[in-house]
Amino acid sequence: MSYPFDPEIAAAVPMLPEVDLHDIAAARAGMAELIATMQGDFDETGVRTRDESVPGPGGDIPIRVYTPDRVATKALVFDIHGGGFALGDLEVDHASNLELARDLGVVIVSVEYRLAPENPYPAGLEDCYAALEWSVKHADELGVDPEKVVLYGVSAGGGLAAALALLARDRGGPAIAFQFLAVPELDDRLETGSMRRFADTPIWHRGAAETSWDYYLGEAVKRGGSDVPIYAAPARATDLSGLPPAYVSVMEFDPLRDEGIAYAQSLLAAGVPTELHLFPGTFHGSGVIQHATVSRRETAERRAVLARVLGVEEG
Repeated sequence: MSYPFDPEIAAAVPMLPEVDLHDIAAARAGMAELIATMQGDFDETGVRTRDESVPGPGGDIPIRVYTPDRVATKALVFDIHGGGFALGDLEVDHASNLELARDLGVVIVSVEYRLAPENPYPAGLEDCYAALEWSVKHADELGVDPEKVVLYGVSAGGGLAAALALLARDRGGPAIAFQFLAVPELDDRLETGSMRRFADTPIWHRGAAETSWDYYLGEAVKRGGSDVPIYAAPARATDLSGLPPAYVSVMEFDPLRDEGIAYAQSLLAAGVPTELHLFPGTFHGSGVIQHATVSRRETAERRAVLARVLGVEEG
């Protein structure tokens, strides 16, 4: 079907690649190519990066630490990349992490968790938790306050960030100060109106969501079944009390739109301070069309929200 996308975004749609998760090798290569094409040359001035490996339940976990020359806050941003639980690596958020670290003066730790389908739930989430624990344990080395951790995730990364907040609460783990959930993938049941309706939207659609959840849950747990844990699909959680404040963004023509809105509403109902923003005329991943005014608005809002949370607002 046709969609009334924002005109600047609509003009670029024909140039976007198709995402076919059934051919996982091709999908991973395609995502890497898209990221490289859209991000262009990296501006690494003012930020020192280092790659490390930290111990995890399935072996060493790659992480990347971003340390700005000008540190303006003791908070830590813990970044979890997107990719439908099956795609992506440390390069996905590299450009944006450089920009955020430099612009906001904040240390960032980015984690490269194990991917499905080779490593289904809970592998990726447990990798994120192990990397989070390492970050807090090494707070002095990183120059951060272990009580001021901000979880940051986009798409599947947003779903993992939401799950990580739940896990940290229930395990009595690291203190989470805030959760930034951008277009989060939260619900394996795929029953919302937007999920049913948007079967042919660019980049992400119902078919991709079905495959993504099948990969992530693996053969032991059936998508939509009664035994899917809340830490796999946070939308299933019935007790969201005691979670950290949140920001949730959704795109108008995104299958994930309604589950993001519902999760924000559930957080609010549980007494969790939550901000929700829907960007009109957009679709999942349309932010890669960086020149579009609505994409620049999204980027500016991300900066504004994080600046407020990190305590580095100007004026």
